[in-house]
Amino acid sequence: MSDQPKFATFVAQQKLDSRRILAASHKLETLHSEDRAIKAAKGKAKKAEGGEKDTRKPRSGRPITERAMAAALHGGEISGPTKQRILRAVNHLLEQKKKDKVELKALF
Repeated sequence: MSDQPKFATFVAQQKLDSRRILAASHKLETLHSEDRAIKAAKGKAKKAEGGEKDTRKPRSGRPITERAMAAALHGGEISGPTKQRILRAVNHLLEQKKKDKVELKALF
């Protein structure tokens, strides 16, 4: 097997640019006003202790960093949530290229 990590070979095969992955992650993960409203409603319901549960999930508000991308490309340690953010960004770019989405196991 090659000495290159699985993620680096996948990015090379699919001809994806790491800068585009970072930009896509920023676009997907940035908080919007609706996300802030979901978080505020969740906080109010928690204080009220009997409020209606909101099942929608807000965006994380934490895009992939350049450091995390470098770790992914060189086989470093990456946390689970960061892997999920990378997966979402990669799948977004693949969808734009009209290619099939991949699973986490295909990347890491």
